Amino acid sequence: MAPDIGRLLRRGATSGAVVAAAVAALAASQAPEAIQPTTDNTGGDRAVGTGESAPPPGEGSATGDSSYYTELPPLNTPPKQPGTPGAGAGPLVVTGPAEAGIPATVLSAYKRAEQSIRSTAPGCNLPWQLLAGIGKVESGQASGGRVDANGTTFRPILGPALNGVGFANISDTDDGAYDGDRVHDRAVGPMQFIPSTWATWGQDANGDGKKDPNNIYDAAQAAGLYLCANDRNLALKADLDRAILSYNRSNEYLNTVLSWFEYYKRGTHQVPDGTGVLPIDRGDNRRPGVFPGPTTPAPSVPTSPSPTSPAPKPGTQNPKPSTPGTTKPTPDPTKPTPDPKPPVTSPAGKVAVLAVAGNRQLTAVTDSDFTGVPRAAALDASGKPVAKVSVRFEIVGSTDTRFAGGRTVVTATTTASGIASSPALRAGEETGSFTIRATVVGRTLAAADFAVSVTERQADTLVRVDGDPLSATTGTAFEQQLQVKATDKGTLAPGVLVTAEIVDSKTDPKPVTEGPTFKSTSSRTATFTTATDGTLTLKAGDLLAGDKAKTYFLKLTAPGGGTLFVELKVTAPTPTPEPEPSEPGTPGASPSPSASPSPSASAPTSSPSATASKTSTTASKA
Repeated sequence: MAPDIGRLLRRGATSGAVVAAAVAALAASQAPEAIQPTTDNTGGDRAVGTGESAPPPGEGSATGDSSYYTELPPLNTPPKQPGTPGAGAGPLVVTGPAEAGIPATVLSAYKRAEQSIRSTAPGCNLPWQLLAGIGKVESGQASGGRVDANGTTFRPILGPALNGVGFANISDTDDGAYDGDRVHDRAVGPMQFIPSTWATWGQDANGDGKKDPNNIYDAAQAAGLYLCANDRNLALKADLDRAILSYNRSNEYLNTVLSWFEYYKRGTHQVPDGTGVLPIDRGDNRRPGVFPGPTTPAPSVPTSPSPTSPAPKPGTQNPKPSTPGTTKPTPDPTKPTPDPKPPVTSPAGKVAVLAVAGNRQLTAVTDSDFTGVPRAAALDASGKPVAKVSVRFEIVGSTDTRFAGGRTVVTATTTASGIASSPALRAGEETGSFTIRATVVGRTLAAADFAVSVTERQADTLVRVDGDPLSATTGTAFEQQLQVKATDKGTLAPGVLVTAEIVDSKTDPKPVTEGPTFKSTSSRTATFTTATDGTLTLKAGDLLAGDKAKTYFLKLTAPGGGTLFVELKVTAPTPTPEPEPSEPGTPGASPSPSASPSPSASAPTSSPSATASKTSTTASKA
């Protein structure tokens, strides 16, 4: 890739000239423009084709042109297997030539990568057999499938130091993090990525939270993405050749990979992990600075002094058959990369800085939409906008705020003005502050951060809607309904959390330890949420009077300053009068017995009265 750029950045070079030079160097070292999907890749965390794509010839490769296994497949064709060749389901099928066997986990990783990339970039037409061909040549299928249950090699697979002796000269770019070498880079893992390439294309395809070049799932996914860059269609021979040569700039490498690719296409079978056939011949004996080509191993051709020599014994050196043999391969392997045009830099590769373009600070109340969204600007070294750049927006921190669709990570593409905007953002029920971080997909540029906060819903005014006094006797419940309306800046305030508390005074409110309680909490405090119309209602029976007769107050408070006191009057019940006892012998002591004698007992009393009445009447007539 471009290790010099990393050194410039580590030295803190910030002048416009240096940044421009760095961007120019980056543009020269990176690949043609890649496809720009707007969502993350299935099974991985990078959109297909985003970021740096395949380096152009002469400027770099996925492997740093490290060594590889040069063995060719056997001439015999592997027999077709019943059903799907190499299927991962069912018992292991171990038939046919041993060279056609692929370890189970390794085969699963290749097929998973094909399925994942076909779902997001069907136009690439990536076949898993191509990954198998590269995996065979690069590492002998992860050293014969010596991987654990998660697909990680038992020991790191490392290529030779890329010190310019027989290979490319690539100084350390990862401080030895991947390859353990702090002087020069080395190709790493079953697909042999150099650290600088892995930094851009690394994947987490097995979902363990790590991008590990020594994991066959991660490495196969990354290799597939790398091969599909530049909007290639691998069903086309020219694009297929370009893809392979982008992996290692060697014509011999191209022919070797194609040989295994065709071999695997004719049929494969699955073998247990750790039992794959290990290739032997590895091309580590190259001359310094020489990258092998088809004509390199044929120095005997020029020994013939004359094309018309009649000598019979060097028949195999006859200039007529040998000349085409040495000259024909030369244009064929180079035909896939004759593009005279300068390499096209991907949009991501042009970006020198990602800046906040709008809404650096965003605020919303709980359970509501934010009025704005994060907006980031992708700019090149001269400050000009860069279009078609994939920008990732990620919610960082503890919050239930989400982008549209309930997502925490989204990808947007910059417009012609270089601006990328996230989808709509909605606050959840949790309050607090967090960050939304914008980054350029495929790059390690400084992020653009947005400060986001979610606050409680507020009400600056609480008023009582009904006016009936609230009163009750001790030991009963308040039978009147209480309804309160909450507003904020004159507008109804729904969803406001209102705190209710029983206090002893309006002027000096203090919590009480006796008196009314809330039925719902069996205590003297409670919280309520205003309805969609901004009202809060305590129904009859929701407040219990308690056992202490006194005047209390219900204090209601809301975020935003709204406060209301409602009087609660608790009275003692009216006592029932009881009859006082009378002394014996008093005239009124026995009214009941005189009122209820038997008829025979009352007759004598009635008779004199009636006689007296008659006598009086008679006298009056006389």
